[in-house]
Amino acid sequence: MEDEAFDVVVVGAGIAGCVAAYRLAEAGHSVVLIERGSAAGAKNLSGGVFYCRVMEQVFPGFVRRAPVERVITRNCISMTNATSAVTVDYRDERLAEPVNAVTVLRARLDSWLAEQCEEAGVMVMPGVRVDELLLEGGQVVGVRAGDDELRARVVIAADGVNSFLARQAGIRPTEPLENLAVGVKSVIRLPREVIEERFSLTGDEGVAYAMVGDCTQGIAGGAFLYTNTASLSLGVVLRLDDLVASGRSSSEVHDHLLAHPSVAPLIEGGELLEYGCHLTIEGGPQMARRDLTRPGLMVVGDAAGLTLNTGLTIRGMDLAAGSAIAAATAADRALRSGDLSQRAMDVYRTELDGSFVGADLATYARAPHFLESALLYRDAGPLAADVLHGVFDHDLTPRRHLVGTARSAVKSSPVSAAQLARLGLSALRSL
Repeated sequence: MEDEAFDVVVVGAGIAGCVAAYRLAEAGHSVVLIERGSAAGAKNLSGGVFYCRVMEQVFPGFVRRAPVERVITRNCISMTNATSAVTVDYRDERLAEPVNAVTVLRARLDSWLAEQCEEAGVMVMPGVRVDELLLEGGQVVGVRAGDDELRARVVIAADGVNSFLARQAGIRPTEPLENLAVGVKSVIRLPREVIEERFSLTGDEGVAYAMVGDCTQGIAGGAFLYTNTASLSLGVVLRLDDLVASGRSSSEVHDHLLAHPSVAPLIEGGELLEYGCHLTIEGGPQMARRDLTRPGLMVVGDAAGLTLNTGLTIRGMDLAAGSAIAAATAADRALRSGDLSQRAMDVYRTELDGSFVGADLATYARAPHFLESALLYRDAGPLAADVLHGVFDHDLTPRRHLVGTARSAVKSSPVSAAQLARLGLSALRSL
């Protein structure tokens, strides 16, 4: 690929990279999409729930055409304890009309996205590791891969959480542990009919579980379980600083999840298909406030820190797609005008802030601070279970009103009423 020149080089064939490449090729630009893995999706890993309505803007009929697994019509939020769990189970057919979220397996989805790119005219180059940006007079003019140079008028960095291109450009420093989390995920095969019976599903319906508490052995983060067509995706996401402080390994916590009494019956008889780990960003709203551009360069998706964890929903793939649309719009305008300056690249930030991505990151700016509370992971779950135990355990002692039962549970808990009030107020302000 020596001395080849394109309008745009996109580094990373995940969702952000593929969407950006596709949009720019559709607009008539010459685009090359470089992927380090042997194929698109070979190195990508995510929990698996994709809030996918944004994809209809890029690929009309996305849910029907793309290799999605199940349509999420039921969401369960669970506070797990050693021997109990308190779960909010929300099921609503409106979540399927139109489809709000689907489960996906990235190897299949990313491969399909790369095929759409190729059909639109993108040159997809798997198995190529980009080593550095090419710079001339402070302007990014391409990338270097080994001894080869690939020159371009615009480079879009979609190279993931550890974006070395963003670091080389001075956009992101090496992240401290509190900004990072490690995800450990298993995919377990079960017959389709077993999944539908076990989770009370019909047709293509799916369910998503979000769990906190004993499932992560009290470590900040959470656990998830999603239904695919004929498999389950489940795992833990653990904040790195709290994981290190605990002295436990991420695989140990993951195994604890699989053996948890709330989870083990759901995966009984399953066959392990995949097992993997992936670094993720915590504190996305704060990280996204950083610069995302340099002359000739834009950073999108995970590489820009665009993730959002509210404790109720965990999002990244839709934000990646949204950022790619914003970057492609800015790049198209810059290429047509011939202005590749910092000011031209900053149109990306304007487009991003004006989209649902910027709006949602602003709305949930306080969510990372709320999720730092140890009460969520260690004490709130047992307290909630104690209150409900007092309601449902008819041990022939005189019954009390709910307020009295709750007050008694709080008195027996290490959590004070004032702490609970502050947690509730923080939740109202953050979520």
